[in-house]
Amino acid sequence: MSAIAIITARGGSKRIPKKNIKEFCGKPIIAYSIEAALRSDIFDEVMVSTDSEEIAEVARRYGASVPFMRSAEMSNDFATTEDVIKEVIDEYAQIGRSFDDFCCLYPTAPFVTSQKLKSAYEDMKKKEADSVISVVKYDFPPQRAFVIRNARVAYQYPEYKDARSQDLEPIYHDCGQFSFCKTDVFLNENMIIVENCIPFLLQMEEVQDIDTESDWSLAEMKYVKMVERLSGLEDNN
Repeated sequence: MSAIAIITARGGSKRIPKKNIKEFCGKPIIAYSIEAALRSDIFDEVMVSTDSEEIAEVARRYGASVPFMRSAEMSNDFATTEDVIKEVIDEYAQIGRSFDDFCCLYPTAPFVTSQKLKSAYEDMKKKEADSVISVVKYDFPPQRAFVIRNARVAYQYPEYKDARSQDLEPIYHDCGQFSFCKTDVFLNENMIIVENCIPFLLQMEEVQDIDTESDWSLAEMKYVKMVERLSGLEDNN
C-alpha cells in the first residue's frame, strides 16, 4: 500500500498575512504539518500544493516535496479542497505515480503529531473504512442555540428548549487538521466524507481554528500547554 500526504497551502491570506509560513512558537507554522507527516513514517511522499514560491521554498527547506506549482484555477477563492486534491492526483498520474491512499493535511495545524497521523491511519485500515476525519465535540450543544430575529432572541431549535444538555446527542465538527481517504473512493465520489467514513476524536485543548490574530495567540498558548503535557507524560514513563 502506498500513501501520500497532501499539504494544501495557498498563498495570499488576507486576514493573517503570510499565514501559512508565519512564525508559530519558533518556526513557520507549515513546518509542524510537514515534520509530523515525515516522522509518521507512513507516507511515500509528503508534498505541498501551493501557488506561492515563498511557501514552496519554506516547504522544501523543511523536507517536503513541491514537484509542481498549483494552477491559477485552483488558487482562487472558489476552488475547493477536493478540487485541489484532484489536481494533485492528476499531476502525479501524468508522471506515472499513483497512491492507494492520501492524507489531506492542513498547513496551519501545529497540534498534529506523527502519532495522531499513525493512529488515524491504523484505525482506517483496522476498521476497513474508506476514509477518516479528525473531529472534536462542540463544547456547547448546538441544539440549544439562539438566533436573533427582528432584534429579538429566539431558540433556533425550540423543540430542545427544555431538554437537559446531557440528554442531547453529541454533535461534532471538523478540526481543520487532517483526513485520510482511499484514492479510488475519492475519485469515484469526489469527496472525503463518504458513507464509510470514521471519526478520529480529538480533545478541545488540542484544537483551534486560526482565522484571526487573537486565534493565533490562543493557539500558541494551547500549543505550549500541549507540549508541556506531552513532556510530562514522557518523563513519567
